[in-house]
Amino acid sequence: MSKNSKIETVPVDFEPEFIDGVRDIFEEKIVFNKVLGLKVTEIRPQWCKGRILMRPELVGHFAYNRLHGGVISAVLDGMGGLASMAAIGARHMDETPAQRILRFAKLGTIDLRIDYLRPGIGEYFDVHAEVLRLGSRVCSTRMELRGPDGKLLSTGAGAYIVS
Repeated sequence: MSKNSKIETVPVDFEPEFIDGVRDIFEEKIVFNKVLGLKVTEIRPQWCKGRILMRPELVGHFAYNRLHGGVISAVLDGMGGLASMAAIGARHMDETPAQRILRFAKLGTIDLRIDYLRPGIGEYFDVHAEVLRLGSRVCSTRMELRGPDGKLLSTGAGAYIVS
């Protein structure tokens, strides 16, 4: 199996410099993520986790205080991109953290599917994204959004250009 066709299964420990750099890009420099209040809680080579807190600005239906579907879509898309970043970083551990972070400049969403399963009602929402396949040009991911009780509210599948 070629190196480009599957994510390495060798355990990877990211350096604090890499984690901090990815978190800064994701939470601060991608301003829309900042508007959403999307925070990274964990980054691993094949998956990542995040959380958003419910706020009045994110309400989609005023009578039910329900999370807006566009917010759900954007959060799942963002986390799919973050998981792609982590997988790219893990693939190039021979480079410095700064060199790996520069690789994210070409990352972009090319396909996204969101399934809304239950209303987004709660004080916060946890988001999980995992990489299904990292190729030389495209990364495929699966994402999910859960409520405070752990119930699955929405799922997503995304494809991201990585070269």
